[in-house]
Amino acid sequence: MFKPLDEIRVLDLTNVLAGPFCCHQLAHMGAEVIKIEVPGSGDLARQLGADPTLNEHLMGVSFMAQNAGKRSITLDLKHPNAAEVFRRLVRSADVLVENFRPGVMQRLGLGHEELQTINPRLIYCAISGFGQEGPLSHCPAYDQIIQGISGVMSVTGSPENSPCRVGYPVSDTVGGLTAAFAIAAALADRTRKNGCFIDISMLEATLATMGWAVSNYLVAGREPQPVGNDNTTASPSGTFRTADGVLNIAANKQEQFVALCRMLGLEALLRDPRFAQRQARLEHRAELTEHLEQVLMSRPTDQWWQLLTEAGVPCGPVLRVAEVLAHPQVRDRGIIARFDAVGDMDRPVDILRPGIKVDHQALSVDTPPPALGEHTDQILAELGYSDAQIRSLHEEHAV
Repeated sequence: MFKPLDEIRVLDLTNVLAGPFCCHQLAHMGAEVIKIEVPGSGDLARQLGADPTLNEHLMGVSFMAQNAGKRSITLDLKHPNAAEVFRRLVRSADVLVENFRPGVMQRLGLGHEELQTINPRLIYCAISGFGQEGPLSHCPAYDQIIQGISGVMSVTGSPENSPCRVGYPVSDTVGGLTAAFAIAAALADRTRKNGCFIDISMLEATLATMGWAVSNYLVAGREPQPVGNDNTTASPSGTFRTADGVLNIAANKQEQFVALCRMLGLEALLRDPRFAQRQARLEHRAELTEHLEQVLMSRPTDQWWQLLTEAGVPCGPVLRVAEVLAHPQVRDRGIIARFDAVGDMDRPVDILRPGIKVDHQALSVDTPPPALGEHTDQILAELGYSDAQIRSLHEEHAV
């Protein structure tokens, strides 16, 4: 099994999504991830998700989505004895990931500079909405806030309903992926003699993924606009009505447009100056769509999908989540992991893996998402605490 981060210890002090998703990637790459949570409540995501019973058991769906393979210890970092436990963990760690607002760890006396004196080789990654400095650095940041400020919402949806939020927390997810990539790069640096401080801004990480749209403004001076399901660079490229729904078609190349017209019996369009060339098709997109849909609406989506694919025209249906998960293309490639039980509940759960296969195997972890504090005593014993000391820490509510 591909485990390039085997023997790498990661301390995960993060909550909800961006940070946990970062450490989710690292765990599936083989890292030992120790999740450090607040006693009693833990990661807020433990209480989030569509299953109220799981939320009550502090095993919310939102938590389980990105915490498989981790161990959980509860520490009240405001308690001096818990802070000492944390320092012992830092001495043994390779990576620390946190997504508090800038300044929180420093106020606890556990900021990067102090921890570097304990472990000079520590890779410290701070994920925040806006980065560690700047006029917005101390503002609270949730995914939707970043989507709005980054410009994502301004280019999402159609002119009639924009601005529109992307239907899943894309900025949180991109922030977590960016952090995982930066950490993996730091670990791979063969010249590294000391640790480093990685500053991940969800705003900047999101902007970086918008390079295609942003560059139209930076280079060409054209402000990106919402265009609904249409591709801004090509036509016909977007969603088209069929007899029973819609079909995505991406005939971006001239030969693909020719193949599309021939399959639909619309060869006359190839000689029409409004549609013969790429730029002309962009300028007459609405008229071209009308011609195409007159034919496409004569058959259901699945028939057109097969016919057009065989003709060399890129296309595909628009599936619901349940449909894509049931499709053999997804179902049979191992992206879904099943655990027979979670926490104190004897019920199976299915969780997405990162979507990476190496040597024909999907990356995986061996253990389900942990119950809150499930491994506290185990980890304390590994750090050298005696049974009596562990009992005392519990009695003091330090852990």
